Amino acid sequence: MILRRRSAAPRTSAFCPPVTGAITGKLYPPKVSHQVIAVAETDSFLKWSVRLLAQLPATTEVEILIARSPLRPSPAQRVAALAGTAHANHEPEVLSPGQLRQRVERDRPDAVLLACTGPSVRAYQVALSRASHRPVLIAGIPGIALPARRRAWAYRGAIDLFVVHSRREVAEYDRMRMLTGRRGRVGLATIPFLAPAAPGPLPGPAPKRPKNRVVFATQALVPARREERIEILLALDRLAADRPDLNVVVKTRGLSGEFHSHHEAHHYADLWNELVESGRVGNSASLEFAAGAMAEQLLEAVALVTVSSTAVLEAMALDLPVLLIDEFGIGADSINQVFVGSNCLDGLDALREAKFRHPQQWWREENYFHPAADDTWIDELDALVSAAAAGRLPAIAEGLDGDRSSSRQHLDRLRLSPAGSALVRARQRLKKHLRRVNHPGPGR
Repeated sequence: MILRRRSAAPRTSAFCPPVTGAITGKLYPPKVSHQVIAVAETDSFLKWSVRLLAQLPATTEVEILIARSPLRPSPAQRVAALAGTAHANHEPEVLSPGQLRQRVERDRPDAVLLACTGPSVRAYQVALSRASHRPVLIAGIPGIALPARRRAWAYRGAIDLFVVHSRREVAEYDRMRMLTGRRGRVGLATIPFLAPAAPGPLPGPAPKRPKNRVVFATQALVPARREERIEILLALDRLAADRPDLNVVVKTRGLSGEFHSHHEAHHYADLWNELVESGRVGNSASLEFAAGAMAEQLLEAVALVTVSSTAVLEAMALDLPVLLIDEFGIGADSINQVFVGSNCLDGLDALREAKFRHPQQWWREENYFHPAADDTWIDELDALVSAAAAGRLPAIAEGLDGDRSSSRQHLDRLRLSPAGSALVRARQRLKKHLRRVNHPGPGR
């Protein structure tokens, strides 16, 4: 189902119900009747964009599209990302930058959310700079977006509204915006993953589930080293052996070989199979591996463990105890420095001993759990839409700098074309196959 602008009738949406206190703690009046197109590149961006836009008023029309990228979500990832939302049965179209420009010229939306990685955001901005219609451009980063980096704004130079999810992120991204000389605004939003999604069809009463799961939420980038990931698996195995009352689950971002926002060199399921085959673990069934929606796993969870994953915020919102593993360091490279002072960082010994804990209240309020009444992004969007309608927004091309070489820009565009996207995906699968052949693991 795709909703179109009607010139003679008010815009309505079957997709987006009013935002009530159950989601953000307040009801936003429909100040401006918006039409928004969202282009999501990966499973995490898709999940984020759908739930972010669900915070908009009921009068908003929302169209969800997929970026024609080698990182685009698989059918299973799309189902998981849209599960529980009003878009659950929707099959989004896949559009290249040029096709998005044509869609914008045809439908003339008020705003376009570019829910993509930096290089892809830039490629879509370049395409939209050639459009005859000037929409408000929105971007953001799913989940934890600290530390703020120069390249976040370098890729998103023409963005009018950059959405972040904590007071601390607002301060750091606005400081980086000023340092890089960007003109965009920074808007605060309640992180969508912490809120119930728009209701979808309910098959019947939900069965009661036993709460006995300790969920380990994986992260593609950290820890980076294969040996460190093996250490985590061995600690989880020890926990499972010492606590037979617990069901220890490794929640992966997806199946081995699926594409995500960031490439995962060492998939936990592959490493576990190697440990089993080499005899380093005695019970191959001591750990359960699961993909799909994190919300499903948390229904049965008693605690969540991670190195650095947005899932920890979902668990905190449900008042579940957590543990952030700091065994391999604290800092920007580990994407965990935002948790310093939270009371939730500890090493592998704490994991083996099931020492989970709750965050400090001051940390919650400063990081991601601010009152929803403090959110500013919808008011900022309303103001920008009004400015665009009055012709007061600068041309998109003015925000694009030339810091990327012409050859790099060409590659960015190529990878978002049908042929280029297919080529990159094929090369990535080949690299994964060669790694398995050349590094078969211990005991093989």
